[in-house]
Amino acid sequence: MAHVPLEPIGAPLEQFTSAADAADNRARMSEREAILYERRAEVAAGWGEKYVERVHKKGKLTTAERIDLLADDGAPRVPIGTFVNYGTLFGGKLKSPNAGVWCLFTRIAGRWAMVIANDNTVASGSWWPQTPEKIERAQEMALRLRIPVVYLVDCSGLYLPEQSKTFSGAKGAGHIFTMNARLSAQGVPQVAGVFGDCIAGGGYMPIISDRVIMTEQAYMVIAGAALIKGAKGQNITSLDIGGPEVHVHRSGCADERVPDDATALRRIRAEIERLPTGAADYYRGAADAAAPRFDPAELASIVPVDHRVAYDPRQVLARLVDSSLFWELWPHLGQEIVVGVGRIGGLYAGFVINNPGLIDDPQRPGYKRPGGILYREGIAKLSQFARACSSDGLPMVWLQDISGFDIGEEAERLGLLGLGSSLIYANSTQQTPVLTVLLRRASGAGYYAMSGRPYDPIVQLSTPVSRLSVMEGRTLSIASHRTKLDDDFEIKATDADEREAIAQSMKDVEARIEQDMDPYVAARQLDTDEIVTLGELRGQLESLVELCYHSLGYRTVKNPRIWSLHDLQLLTPPPPRTSAPCGVRREPALELLSPEVGILEDRPALGAALVPGAQAGVLRTLEGRLRLEVPEGVLGRVTGPPPEGPQALGYGDVFLVLEPIEGAGDLAAPTPADEALDASDLVIRSPQVGRFYHRPAPDRPAYLTVGQEINASDTLGLIEVMKTFFQVRYGDPSLGTGLPERARLVRHLVEDGEDVQQGQPILELELL
Repeated sequence: MAHVPLEPIGAPLEQFTSAADAADNRARMSEREAILYERRAEVAAGWGEKYVERVHKKGKLTTAERIDLLADDGAPRVPIGTFVNYGTLFGGKLKSPNAGVWCLFTRIAGRWAMVIANDNTVASGSWWPQTPEKIERAQEMALRLRIPVVYLVDCSGLYLPEQSKTFSGAKGAGHIFTMNARLSAQGVPQVAGVFGDCIAGGGYMPIISDRVIMTEQAYMVIAGAALIKGAKGQNITSLDIGGPEVHVHRSGCADERVPDDATALRRIRAEIERLPTGAADYYRGAADAAAPRFDPAELASIVPVDHRVAYDPRQVLARLVDSSLFWELWPHLGQEIVVGVGRIGGLYAGFVINNPGLIDDPQRPGYKRPGGILYREGIAKLSQFARACSSDGLPMVWLQDISGFDIGEEAERLGLLGLGSSLIYANSTQQTPVLTVLLRRASGAGYYAMSGRPYDPIVQLSTPVSRLSVMEGRTLSIASHRTKLDDDFEIKATDADEREAIAQSMKDVEARIEQDMDPYVAARQLDTDEIVTLGELRGQLESLVELCYHSLGYRTVKNPRIWSLHDLQLLTPPPPRTSAPCGVRREPALELLSPEVGILEDRPALGAALVPGAQAGVLRTLEGRLRLEVPEGVLGRVTGPPPEGPQALGYGDVFLVLEPIEGAGDLAAPTPADEALDASDLVIRSPQVGRFYHRPAPDRPAYLTVGQEINASDTLGLIEVMKTFFQVRYGDPSLGTGLPERARLVRHLVEDGEDVQQGQPILELELL
């Protein structure tokens, strides 16, 4: 099968969310983005204008200015580790913005390269705690992608007051030189420009590079002039010890001397230009890069800032992939996960994204269960997709919004531990480049399973709303105080002072965990590589996917005709039948007939109004549980027989008798349990067991007020299931068919925060 069956996905924003919800989320996301922009500017300023002037007085360029001259005009820049050490004070007063070193992917003379450049406005480019680890992380990325590395060296060695945290560790400063050697051993080009101080470890850093270019102000020394004078009593300058005269003309440790920074940067560009061009255009074939049909900036309106609120993952993909075209594999299996193939920048990639919405429960037809966690089918689906992408050479993009694995007796009985081990193996032996994005939640073992940082993605990105943790603050607070809580997780103590102390302790734990989940904490600790806005995500992924295709010959890249994904799709059995329409007999009464032999369960109550597509019961058959659906053209209220537990049915047996009803106004007419409702009113019933909320948050107004007009996609309320909130929207298929285009709220039928059952009336509307 040669054809990759890409199909359109997504819809305009107004078709699946209300204008008010989109604007509200956009406003809340803008607050987070403003913080990100402000902090980026703070980091980019280094130690400030005073130190910029000091650099200029020496006749040198700042690191930012060097990068501007080195990179192609208008070339993308993909920074790495901007927020390493962010917010940390050394010696109680000193910051190390950017950890004192800029690391970024960019294009030089049309070729992608990793640039590693000491920030000469921060302690003369010294190495701080975590500076070596940041440099090594950048080298590792370049090694795995076979991308040339350019070092812009202007480094006075370790920041000595913090040397104990930098010098001796397994990934301390010395490991930089190990990475230099490994890059060289794998044939990855390395070019170094030496612009000034290059002392001790800084002196070793450029030596293994293929080309070393020194300016007249540069020197490379094991020990500087001050140390020489102290140790040997000699008065000699660092330039005399290891300047270009020594290393270009005598020692041979450098290849070329140039008069100034600008000339050195031109020479570096010339060296990179001698390398082969990238292979991305070859792998694009006849395809050109194409923008998504839907604006990527809309992602800030789609992904809720509140991590508890669900959304449609396919709408996210529609704003990332070229032309909003996507080949989704196995959509009927493991619905908590969406997997498939799309192009980004004209290049194929495999995509994985969590589905945090309500999904079908394969064990209980007609019922839903929360997404955002992994069940057995989803885990198996991930394992096979990851293995296929590895075999086919498709770079993988993992988009995380996960709160963990399914838990409990049933989960253990179904073998989630073993299935999880299979997924761990697939991720740990992955042969194709992996890119991971923490869209929002990244919790517990789910973070590992979705190829988190411990599983060596090439790059891991976070967003301003990412939350990386073992568990949420509230959950951890309950777990850590479990002995002091009853079975309903309420405080057991009766003494007022003791109760207050326990409550305060729980609040403190929750607040601390919430603070730890801040994406800047993860970025500060190198637990994530970079923070980007949702609107920037498409552009960042376009660059990163192109990087995955830049170099030829170092990994398998199959042409699409021979992908194993085609075979897996072809051999996948058709989706199991989970529903079937009932038979109908209209004389002498309107009767529903069993389409199969089995045991009838979950028959609707007397008086319930049934519309086309509604559940009329569940039939246990030899092949599994089958949801019985009311067929098209049938509108009626149940008049018999009364439900009396499970009932054996043969093919064609009558199991429900209905009283026909006419008109949309009668479709949800009251059952005996709803006698207070007027027969002409429309009742909205809960699509799921859970807790129903009228408002998005306790301190915010209700979605609906009495008398308010309701239109398609308007939010009616929230259903909370397992700490996740699912928006109930007018016109959603889960509410049944036959809803009019417009209606007006008469009253709420349940209190704000009240527990509800599936099918329970929650809102009374009137037609317009």
